[in-house]
Amino acid sequence: MRTTLNISMPQSFRDKINNLIKENNYASASELFRDSIRAFEDQKLIESIMESEKDFATGKFKTLKSLKDLM
Repeated sequence: MRTTLNISMPQSFRDKINNLIKENNYASASELFRDSIRAFEDQKLIESIMESEKDFATGKFKTLKSLKDLM
């Protein structure tokens, strides 16, 4: 189910959004925002994976014996 979200912003932001919609061939501002949120979530996941890899490389990890160890 979809819901509507109303936001307030300066006209300069609205102009930037309109330009992004045109430049990237989005059908609407909603499509732009949905894509932006997905990209943000993807970036956070990548950062988490990179942090985990860094911890693993420095020996900061725990061997799991079962799925219960995840909790």
